[in-house]
Amino acid sequence: MGTSSDVIVEQPLLKGGEKVFRKKRWRISSIVKWAIILLFAALFAILFWWMIDTALLSNRHVFDYPPDLWPRVPEWSNFAKAIAQTNFLRYIANSIGVGFLIVIGQLITASLAAYAIARVPFRGRKIAYGVILSTLMIPTQITFIPLFLIMKQLNWIDSYQALIVPFLGSAFATFWLIQAFRQVPQVILDAAQIDGANHFWILWRIVVPLSKSSLLSVAFLNFVFHYNDLFWPLVVTQSDVMRTVPVGLSYLIASDGAGTAWNVLMASAIIAVIPAVVLFLFGQRYLVQSVSHSGLKE
Repeated sequence: MGTSSDVIVEQPLLKGGEKVFRKKRWRISSIVKWAIILLFAALFAILFWWMIDTALLSNRHVFDYPPDLWPRVPEWSNFAKAIAQTNFLRYIANSIGVGFLIVIGQLITASLAAYAIARVPFRGRKIAYGVILSTLMIPTQITFIPLFLIMKQLNWIDSYQALIVPFLGSAFATFWLIQAFRQVPQVILDAAQIDGANHFWILWRIVVPLSKSSLLSVAFLNFVFHYNDLFWPLVVTQSDVMRTVPVGLSYLIASDGAGTAWNVLMASAIIAVIPAVVLFLFGQRYLVQSVSHSGLKE
């Protein structure tokens, strides 16, 4: 009796101590997590502030040491020079237009492929899913040479077709949407099929609206990727009117043989990043919702 009573008394104490230990461990992990987040946030804020500071300096004061936290006489004219000395607004328009058309094409093709794999039973569905996953493991650089030869044979070099058409399909977008479409309750789809709805109607009227956050997240991530892409536009564009923002910025580095105007280059970079920042401010809510609600499971 004495032994059993001791067990009954001590067991709750052990459980209570375990709860206290877990609570302390959770607090420590939270502190460490937030410390890392604040460290990286401060680092990016400092770098962005340095870019703004450099953009407002005269070029001869860019490398002054110690650097000023704010220019004594800000040269706002550097932003006008960034626009005037190159065809920079055309570069931005090209990047936005190319990125927008690529995103529209990827949303259409990826939605169709993802719905077929996630919701339509057919023979070889797992094989198709495996092929999509395997393409994500192939380095993009391997495909550049055969892709360039195809563009050359089609006479698409230095054209919008070369910038847009090769990226209208995306294995990453398809994989992401497969996980999102699997979260749609099957009961809703069965009810629509009982009422006589076909797969296209179910996709565009039920699945797509219920997966809006995932679709917008895919659109945001792919737009930013293609907006910042340097290598492919550098390979397939030749004329000034076809250049995109990253290519245009690369030509500002010592392009006149008299040295790089770092203040103008930083001003150009700030102007170039504005569309991506604005898009992020509008799309961050959908990105968080997509990551929170889309499970990555078979």
